[in-house]
Amino acid sequence: MLSSLDKQMLERVADLHEIPQGAYNIRKNGVGVQRNTTANIDIMTKKDKPGIDVIVKPYTKGESVHIPVIVTEENITDLVYNTFEIGAYSDVLVVAGCGIHNCGDQKSQHDGIHTFFVRKGAKLKYVEKHYGEGDGRGARVLNPKTIIEAEEGAVVELEMVQIKGIDNTLRDTEVRLGDKAKLVVTERLLTYLGQEAQSKITVELNGVDSSAQIISRSVAQDESRQDFYFDLIGRNRSRGHIQCDAIIMHAARVLSTPRVSAYHSEAQLIHEAAIGRIESEQLVKLMSLGLSEKEAEETILKGFLA
Repeated sequence: MLSSLDKQMLERVADLHEIPQGAYNIRKNGVGVQRNTTANIDIMTKKDKPGIDVIVKPYTKGESVHIPVIVTEENITDLVYNTFEIGAYSDVLVVAGCGIHNCGDQKSQHDGIHTFFVRKGAKLKYVEKHYGEGDGRGARVLNPKTIIEAEEGAVVELEMVQIKGIDNTLRDTEVRLGDKAKLVVTERLLTYLGQEAQSKITVELNGVDSSAQIISRSVAQDESRQDFYFDLIGRNRSRGHIQCDAIIMHAARVLSTPRVSAYHSEAQLIHEAAIGRIESEQLVKLMSLGLSEKEAEETILKGFLA
Protein backbone atom coordinates (compact mmCIF):
# COMPACT_ATOMS: atom_id res chain seq x y z
CA MET A 1 0.00 0.00 0.00
CA LEU A 2 1.10 3.54 -0.71
CA SER A 3 1.30 5.95 2.23
CA SER A 4 0.20 9.58 2.19
CA LEU A 5 3.86 10.58 1.74
CA ASP A 6 4.18 8.23 -1.23
CA LYS A 7 1.11 9.74 -2.86
CA GLN A 8 2.42 13.25 -2.23
CA MET A 9 5.72 12.38 -3.93
CA LEU A 10 3.92 10.79 -6.89
CA GLU A 11 1.93 13.96 -7.36
CA ARG A 12 5.12 16.04 -7.32
CA VAL A 13 7.08 14.01 -9.86
CA ALA A 14 4.41 12.45 -12.07
CA ASP A 15 1.31 14.65 -11.64
CA LEU A 16 -0.53 11.62 -10.28
CA HIS A 17 -3.38 12.43 -7.90
CA GLU A 18 -4.37 8.78 -7.92
CA ILE A 19 -3.20 5.52 -9.45
CA PRO A 20 -3.47 5.87 -13.28
CA GLN A 21 -5.82 3.73 -15.35
CA GLY A 22 -3.26 2.89 -18.06
CA ALA A 23 0.08 1.13 -17.94
CA TYR A 24 2.31 1.93 -14.98
CA ASN A 25 5.15 0.66 -12.83
CA ILE A 26 5.79 2.25 -9.43
CA ARG A 27 9.17 1.69 -7.78
CA LYS A 28 9.77 2.52 -4.12
CA ASN A 29 13.07 2.29 -2.22
CA GLY A 30 14.63 0.00 -4.81
CA VAL A 31 11.69 -2.38 -5.23
CA GLY A 32 8.74 -2.48 -7.64
CA VAL A 33 5.53 -2.11 -5.62
CA GLN A 34 2.70 -1.73 -8.15
CA ARG A 35 2.28 -2.48 -11.86
CA ASN A 36 -0.39 -2.53 -14.51
CA THR A 37 -0.32 -3.39 -18.22
CA THR A 38 -2.79 -2.90 -21.05
CA ALA A 39 -3.68 -4.72 -24.24
CA ASN A 40 -1.23 -2.52 -26.15
CA ILE A 41 1.49 -1.86 -23.57
CA ASP A 42 3.36 -4.57 -21.71
CA ILE A 43 5.82 -4.10 -18.82
CA MET A 44 8.18 -6.92 -17.87
CA THR A 45 10.86 -7.24 -15.22
CA LYS A 46 14.35 -7.70 -16.63
CA LYS A 47 15.92 -11.06 -15.84
CA ASP A 48 19.61 -10.12 -16.09
CA LYS A 49 19.72 -6.81 -14.20
CA PRO A 50 17.45 -4.44 -12.26
CA GLY A 51 14.88 -2.64 -14.36
CA ILE A 52 12.00 -3.19 -16.75
CA ASP A 53 11.23 -3.66 -20.44
CA VAL A 54 8.31 -1.62 -21.75
CA ILE A 55 6.83 -2.80 -25.05
CA VAL A 56 4.41 -0.53 -26.92
CA LYS A 57 2.70 -2.25 -29.84
CA PRO A 58 2.77 -0.63 -33.30
CA TYR A 59 -0.11 1.80 -34.04
CA THR A 60 -0.92 2.31 -30.34
CA LYS A 61 -2.52 5.76 -30.01
CA GLY A 62 -3.37 7.99 -27.08
CA GLU A 63 -2.03 5.75 -24.30
CA SER A 64 0.45 6.54 -21.54
CA VAL A 65 3.06 4.81 -19.40
CA HIS A 66 3.91 6.08 -15.91
CA ILE A 67 7.08 4.70 -14.32
CA PRO A 68 7.70 6.92 -11.26
CA VAL A 69 10.36 6.19 -8.66
CA ILE A 70 10.15 7.35 -5.06
CA VAL A 71 12.82 7.08 -2.38
CA THR A 72 11.69 7.72 1.20
CA GLU A 73 14.57 6.20 3.16
CA GLU A 74 18.19 7.19 3.73
CA ASN A 75 21.27 5.10 2.82
CA ILE A 76 19.79 3.82 -0.44
CA THR A 77 21.64 3.56 -3.75
CA ASP A 78 19.22 2.39 -6.42
CA LEU A 79 20.17 1.64 -10.05
CA VAL A 80 17.78 0.56 -12.81
CA TYR A 81 18.09 -0.19 -16.53
CA ASN A 82 14.82 0.46 -18.35
CA THR A 83 14.34 -0.31 -22.04
CA PHE A 84 11.45 1.00 -24.14
CA GLU A 85 10.29 -0.38 -27.47
CA ILE A 86 8.02 2.26 -29.03
CA GLY A 87 6.27 0.49 -31.90
CA ALA A 88 6.00 1.88 -35.43
CA TYR A 89 3.38 4.61 -35.97
CA SER A 90 2.38 4.66 -32.31
CA ASP A 91 1.77 7.88 -30.33
CA VAL A 92 2.40 7.59 -26.59
CA LEU A 93 3.32 9.53 -23.46
CA VAL A 94 5.95 8.21 -21.02
CA VAL A 95 6.26 9.88 -17.60
CA ALA A 96 9.29 8.91 -15.52
CA GLY A 97 9.52 11.20 -12.50
CA CYS A 98 11.74 10.55 -9.51
CA GLY A 99 11.36 12.01 -6.02
CA ILE A 100 13.57 11.64 -2.93
CA HIS A 101 12.39 12.35 0.61
CA ASN A 102 15.40 12.15 2.92
CA CYS A 103 15.15 13.05 6.60
CA GLY A 104 18.31 11.18 7.63
CA ASP A 105 22.04 11.82 7.73
CA GLN A 106 23.10 9.44 4.97
CA LYS A 107 22.83 9.80 1.20
CA SER A 108 19.84 8.62 -0.84
CA GLN A 109 20.55 8.07 -4.54
CA HIS A 110 18.71 6.87 -7.63
CA ASP A 111 20.38 6.30 -11.02
CA GLY A 112 18.26 5.41 -14.03
CA ILE A 113 19.51 4.36 -17.47
CA HIS A 114 16.67 4.59 -19.97
CA THR A 115 17.09 3.36 -23.53
CA PHE A 116 14.40 4.10 -26.12
CA PHE A 117 13.96 2.56 -29.56
CA VAL A 118 11.46 4.77 -31.34
CA ARG A 119 10.44 2.96 -34.48
CA LYS A 120 9.46 4.28 -37.89
CA GLY A 121 6.80 7.02 -37.83
CA ALA A 122 6.23 6.78 -34.06
CA LYS A 123 5.64 9.77 -31.77
CA LEU A 124 6.99 9.79 -28.24
CA LYS A 125 6.65 12.41 -25.51
CA TYR A 126 8.94 11.65 -22.60
CA VAL A 127 8.58 13.66 -19.38
CA GLU A 128 11.16 13.37 -16.62
CA LYS A 129 10.69 15.37 -13.39
CA HIS A 130 13.05 15.35 -10.43
CA TYR A 131 12.22 16.56 -6.95
CA GLY A 132 13.80 16.35 -3.52
CA GLU A 133 12.70 17.22 0.02
CA GLY A 134 13.28 16.33 3.67
CA ASP A 135 15.02 18.05 6.56
CA GLY A 136 17.87 15.55 6.96
CA ARG A 137 21.54 16.27 6.25
CA GLY A 138 21.87 13.29 3.90
CA ALA A 139 22.38 14.18 0.24
CA ARG A 140 19.66 13.65 -2.35
CA VAL A 141 21.30 12.45 -5.58
CA LEU A 142 19.75 11.71 -8.98
CA ASN A 143 21.71 10.64 -12.07
CA PRO A 144 19.56 9.93 -15.14
CA LYS A 145 20.96 8.73 -18.45
CA THR A 146 18.70 8.72 -21.51
CA ILE A 147 19.62 7.08 -24.81
CA ILE A 148 17.26 7.45 -27.78
CA GLU A 149 17.44 5.84 -31.22
CA ALA A 150 14.80 7.43 -33.49
CA GLU A 151 14.07 5.77 -36.81
CA GLU A 152 12.77 7.31 -40.04
CA GLY A 153 9.98 9.85 -39.52
CA ALA A 154 9.90 9.46 -35.75
CA VAL A 155 9.04 12.49 -33.60
CA VAL A 156 10.48 12.71 -30.08
CA GLU A 157 9.67 15.37 -27.48
CA LEU A 158 11.69 15.43 -24.27
CA GLU A 159 10.69 17.48 -21.23
CA MET A 160 13.32 17.33 -18.50
CA VAL A 161 12.63 19.23 -15.29
CA GLN A 162 14.45 19.49 -11.97
CA ILE A 163 11.90 21.13 -9.72
CA LYS A 164 13.90 21.61 -6.49
CA GLY A 165 15.70 19.90 -3.66
CA ILE A 166 18.26 17.75 -5.52
CA ASP A 167 21.75 18.19 -4.07
CA ASN A 168 23.72 16.57 -6.89
CA THR A 169 22.69 15.50 -10.36
CA LEU A 170 24.36 14.40 -13.57
CA ARG A 171 22.01 14.36 -16.55
CA ASP A 172 23.37 12.56 -19.61
CA THR A 173 21.25 12.52 -22.77
CA GLU A 174 22.21 10.94 -26.10
CA VAL A 175 19.95 11.04 -29.16
CA ARG A 176 20.52 9.68 -32.66
CA LEU A 177 18.08 10.65 -35.41
CA GLY A 178 17.32 8.83 -38.65
CA ASP A 179 15.88 10.16 -41.92
CA LYS A 180 13.25 12.88 -41.36
CA ALA A 181 13.24 12.22 -37.62
CA LYS A 182 12.51 15.21 -35.38
CA LEU A 183 13.58 16.03 -31.83
CA VAL A 184 12.43 18.79 -29.46
CA VAL A 185 14.10 19.06 -26.04
CA THR A 186 12.93 21.37 -23.26
CA GLU A 187 15.10 21.46 -20.15
CA ARG A 188 14.29 23.41 -16.96
CA LEU A 189 16.58 23.40 -13.98
CA LEU A 190 16.67 25.13 -10.58
CA THR A 191 19.52 24.96 -8.06
CA TYR A 192 20.08 26.78 -4.77
CA LEU A 193 22.19 26.63 -1.57
CA GLY A 194 25.26 24.51 -2.40
CA GLN A 195 23.61 22.24 -4.96
CA GLU A 196 25.45 21.08 -8.08
CA ALA A 197 23.93 20.10 -11.43
CA GLN A 198 25.57 18.94 -14.62
CA SER A 199 23.72 18.39 -17.89
CA LYS A 200 25.15 16.82 -21.04
CA ILE A 201 23.08 16.63 -24.22
CA THR A 202 24.50 15.07 -27.38
CA VAL A 203 22.40 14.89 -30.55
CA GLU A 204 23.54 13.22 -33.78
CA LEU A 205 21.65 14.24 -36.91
CA ASN A 206 22.46 11.13 -38.93
CA GLY A 207 19.48 11.00 -41.27
CA VAL A 208 18.54 13.08 -44.30
CA ASP A 209 16.28 16.02 -43.31
CA SER A 210 16.48 15.19 -39.61
CA SER A 211 16.05 18.13 -37.22
CA ALA A 212 16.58 19.03 -33.56
CA GLN A 213 15.68 21.94 -31.30
CA ILE A 214 17.12 22.16 -27.80
CA ILE A 215 15.87 24.80 -25.36
CA SER A 216 17.46 24.93 -21.92
CA ARG A 217 16.48 27.37 -19.17
CA SER A 218 17.94 27.43 -15.70
CA VAL A 219 18.13 29.48 -12.51
CA ALA A 220 21.17 29.26 -10.20
CA GLN A 221 20.81 30.77 -6.73
CA ASP A 222 22.94 31.11 -3.57
CA GLU A 223 26.24 29.21 -3.99
CA SER A 224 24.99 26.54 -6.36
CA ARG A 225 26.81 25.44 -9.50
CA GLN A 226 25.52 24.46 -12.93
CA ASP A 227 27.51 23.00 -15.84
CA PHE A 228 25.94 22.55 -19.28
CA TYR A 229 27.47 20.75 -22.26
CA PHE A 230 25.62 20.69 -25.57
CA ASP A 231 26.91 18.86 -28.63
CA LEU A 232 24.95 19.03 -31.89
CA ILE A 233 26.42 16.93 -34.70
CA GLY A 234 25.21 17.19 -38.30
CA ARG A 235 26.21 14.15 -40.33
CA ASN A 236 23.73 14.66 -43.16
CA ARG A 237 21.44 17.29 -44.67
CA SER A 238 19.82 18.47 -41.46
CA ARG A 239 18.86 21.38 -39.20
CA GLY A 240 19.66 21.94 -35.54
CA HIS A 241 19.30 24.76 -33.01
CA ILE A 242 20.52 25.07 -29.41
CA GLN A 243 19.24 27.84 -27.13
CA CYS A 244 20.60 27.99 -23.58
CA ASP A 245 19.48 30.77 -21.20
CA ALA A 246 20.36 31.07 -17.52
CA ILE A 247 19.63 33.49 -14.70
CA ILE A 248 22.45 33.70 -12.18
CA MET A 249 21.96 35.10 -8.67
CA HIS A 250 23.93 35.67 -5.47
CA ALA A 251 27.25 33.75 -5.50
CA ALA A 252 26.19 31.01 -7.94
CA ARG A 253 28.22 29.82 -10.94
CA VAL A 254 26.97 28.78 -14.36
CA LEU A 255 29.12 27.30 -17.14
CA SER A 256 27.59 26.72 -20.58
CA THR A 257 29.52 25.01 -23.39
CA PRO A 258 27.54 24.66 -26.62
CA ARG A 259 29.25 22.95 -29.56
CA VAL A 260 28.11 22.37 -33.13
CA SER A 261 29.93 20.04 -35.53
CA ALA A 262 29.08 19.71 -39.22
CA TYR A 263 30.20 16.75 -41.35
CA HIS A 264 27.95 17.55 -44.32
CA SER A 265 27.78 20.66 -46.49
CA GLU A 266 24.00 20.91 -46.01
CA ALA A 267 23.98 20.68 -42.24
CA GLN A 268 22.56 23.92 -40.77
CA LEU A 269 23.44 24.26 -37.10
CA ILE A 270 22.95 27.21 -34.73
CA HIS A 271 23.79 27.70 -31.07
CA GLU A 272 22.92 30.51 -28.69
CA ALA A 273 23.89 30.90 -25.03
CA ALA A 274 23.04 33.70 -22.62
CA ILE A 275 23.70 34.09 -18.88
CA GLY A 276 22.50 37.12 -16.95
CA ARG A 277 20.77 38.52 -13.91
CA ILE A 278 17.21 39.68 -13.32
CA GLU A 279 16.85 43.18 -14.76
CA SER A 280 16.00 45.86 -12.22
CA GLU A 281 13.39 47.30 -14.58
CA GLN A 282 11.42 44.07 -14.35
CA LEU A 283 11.48 44.16 -10.56
CA VAL A 284 10.45 47.82 -10.44
CA LYS A 285 7.53 47.21 -12.80
CA LEU A 286 6.13 44.35 -10.73
CA MET A 287 6.73 46.16 -7.43
CA SER A 288 4.77 49.12 -8.80
CA LEU A 289 1.81 46.73 -9.07
CA GLY A 290 1.98 46.03 -5.34
CA LEU A 291 4.34 43.06 -5.10
CA SER A 292 7.19 42.98 -2.62
CA GLU A 293 10.71 42.63 -4.00
CA LYS A 294 10.77 38.93 -3.06
CA GLU A 295 7.34 38.32 -4.63
CA ALA A 296 8.41 40.15 -7.79
CA GLU A 297 11.59 38.08 -7.99
CA GLU A 298 9.70 34.81 -7.54
CA THR A 299 7.18 35.82 -10.22
CA ILE A 300 9.95 36.54 -12.72
CA LEU A 301 11.74 33.25 -12.02
CA LYS A 302 8.52 31.25 -12.24
CA GLY A 303 7.71 32.79 -15.62
CA PHE A 304 11.27 32.20 -16.87
CA LEU A 305 11.15 28.50 -16.00
CA ALA A 306 7.56 27.95 -17.17
